[in-house]
Amino acid sequence: MKLLSAAIALTIGLAIVSLFIGASDVSLSTLLSGQDRAVQVLLASRIPRTLALMLAGSSMAIAGMIMQMLVRNRFVEPSTAGTVESASMGLLVATLVAPGMPVFGKMLVAALFALAGTALFLRILRQVKMRDVLIVPLIGIMFSGVISAITTFFAYRFDLLQSLLAWTTGDFSGVLRGRYELLWIGFVLTIFAYIAADRFTVAGMGRDFTVNLGVNYRRVVSLGLGIVSLGTAVVVVTVGMIPFLGLIVPNVVSIMFGDNMRKSVPWVAVMGASFVLLCDIVGRVIRQPYEIPIGVVVGVVGSGIFLYLLLRRRANVA
Repeated sequence: MKLLSAAIALTIGLAIVSLFIGASDVSLSTLLSGQDRAVQVLLASRIPRTLALMLAGSSMAIAGMIMQMLVRNRFVEPSTAGTVESASMGLLVATLVAPGMPVFGKMLVAALFALAGTALFLRILRQVKMRDVLIVPLIGIMFSGVISAITTFFAYRFDLLQSLLAWTTGDFSGVLRGRYELLWIGFVLTIFAYIAADRFTVAGMGRDFTVNLGVNYRRVVSLGLGIVSLGTAVVVVTVGMIPFLGLIVPNVVSIMFGDNMRKSVPWVAVMGASFVLLCDIVGRVIRQPYEIPIGVVVGVVGSGIFLYLLLRRRANVA
């Protein structure tokens, strides 16, 4: 409990640092002097952005942990299982068919596509006889590539490549008050994940084991897919894709505290928020007053950690 309290304190510290970094001069002295511009920037931009970072980080990390439980593979997460790409395809379809649709409607369409894409990925996995630990993420990456190629083709044909780029590159620079509130849905989904944590833990031990304990396996999987799809769609619609986040954080938490999801959910949520806050601060500091999109920073860091985990796993197997 002391460690978790320290992690929460660290997250709050990063959030406070995040509030005072940016092109506009917002500091304690400007706020205490009552400068209207500094107060306005803090309320309209900095606080919404910091909250969006924390909510998006927690949502994607929790989604990754649930997906790893359902697939029973530590190298799977929404961006390596076609979930994010399917959500982007849903957004594209919603934009083409009903351009005037409200953001909430587009999010629902994206969630439906994400749900269908994830379910198709699970169905493909059931047909694979050799369930090697490295084969599953490779199938997911190929599946994601196919969906991404189809989406890019139609985006090119209908001159929507720029919009597609925004959905596939995580960027919090456009977050303002009134344009991030959908991410609170991710917070609600995190609470649902904590309530159902024991059932997900049981489902992670396999269908037969789950059924023998009297738990409805299909219902647990459906709940997990719903949380993963809706959480991913909310993040993609609001700030774009954040790669590898759902892979890195659950793996680090699993190495530190084991696979009990009831114990892991608070840690995954807190560490997901901290990791995204830290990457965003790095992206905003490197080239001030310009900033590097967080999708790029997380992608670089995440791909390195992903390779480390793969090599570590292979060394353990050898």
